[in-house]
Amino acid sequence: MALKRYDLNIGKRMESIELPEEHVVQVIDGGSVSKITDIKQATLEAVRNPIGTQALSKLVHEGDKVALIVSDITRTWSRTKDYLPAVVEELNNSGIPDADIFVIIATGTHRDNDDEEKRLILGDALFARLQVFDHDAYGSEANVFLGTTSRGTPVYIDKRAVEADKVILTGGITTHLFAGFGGGRKSVMPGLAGVETIKHNHLLALTDEVGGGVNQETYLTKIEGNRVSEDMCEVCAFLNPCFLVNSIMDAEGDFVRIVAGHWYDAWYAGTQEVMKLQGVEAKAKADVVIGSSGGYPMDINLYQGMKSYAPAQMAMQPNGIFIALLDCPDIYEPPSFFDCFRFNDELSMEKELRAGFTIPFYIAFYMYCMSKQFTVIMVTRPENFDAVRRTGQIPAATLAEAWTLAQKKLMAQGKAETYTVNIMPHGVNTVPMFK
Repeated sequence: MALKRYDLNIGKRMESIELPEEHVVQVIDGGSVSKITDIKQATLEAVRNPIGTQALSKLVHEGDKVALIVSDITRTWSRTKDYLPAVVEELNNSGIPDADIFVIIATGTHRDNDDEEKRLILGDALFARLQVFDHDAYGSEANVFLGTTSRGTPVYIDKRAVEADKVILTGGITTHLFAGFGGGRKSVMPGLAGVETIKHNHLLALTDEVGGGVNQETYLTKIEGNRVSEDMCEVCAFLNPCFLVNSIMDAEGDFVRIVAGHWYDAWYAGTQEVMKLQGVEAKAKADVVIGSSGGYPMDINLYQGMKSYAPAQMAMQPNGIFIALLDCPDIYEPPSFFDCFRFNDELSMEKELRAGFTIPFYIAFYMYCMSKQFTVIMVTRPENFDAVRRTGQIPAATLAEAWTLAQKKLMAQGKAETYTVNIMPHGVNTVPMFK
């Protein structure tokens, strides 16, 4: 029985484990891709050779009032300020002066952004040149009713965007826990939507019947048949933006692709690029998954580190065991997430979620449900143990201790000699793909 050592990041250090090689199915980890070195040139090439529509210069005309939709301060990873100047330059060269361009920050139900945050989103130059507005999801006068989707979602959209002659979406594309992927239509729903629209759409991530929990057809990377995503697309179609520019970033936060063109076609092409970046062909699901989010800063708190849980679940057998390595020096942050673990049972938590759906609440509910469906052991700091137990997980101080707990569970399942293991060193940025 040959033992092999596996090293995984946790916080700013490493944890190691030695496992019999014959029990390890696969180390599921992505490869490297080439980075964009000239962001301006890549942006101009994208908007001049778009996907699914004409070049941006042919879609806008002198006299048009153009609304640029940008992500808020919580999405600065998409680095809007680095590629948006090239988009504005292309508009200027196409007969659209700065006076006819304005920016709407797609806050959804998030708070407004202060001036310093707007500078971080747009960069100093564009912030000084263009009018900038925050979307208001709660203002009855700020949003216009456009109709109802096939799933009954009332469509209220930012009045400024509706009244613009042309709307251009920007943002970034990555995987999303229940919408499949972010980016694209999410700039409109929830970005520019009224609170009633957002609540009705997001509740589609749960089953129709109370007590059913998470809708199993709304999950990471799924687009077709994902009713949350499809409803978002219907909402976006009411506004029908004329163009889209989205970035795709690697795990280091560098540009690997910029996609531009039709608001759906270009976004969809971008999702396929994300899968080339994050998707890894997996051999088989395993009884145990040992996963790291990649270490600091991805595991600075549970809210961030939890992004590795859905990919791990995809690589795990039913009734499997997940060992998560998360340092979490700020485990209670943000309070809007951790305060959701105040319930003693799934049903009470679900009812409260349905009454006041928020993304942090849904993520907490997903984690709580996962801890009931699987055995989840979290390697973390001893001072976090009480907090970990609140989430339904089992705490452990070291990977060796977690493996001992996992072995006892495997023995109880009659798998002491037959167990299989998948290892995911960068779970936040890895998606197992099965044929």
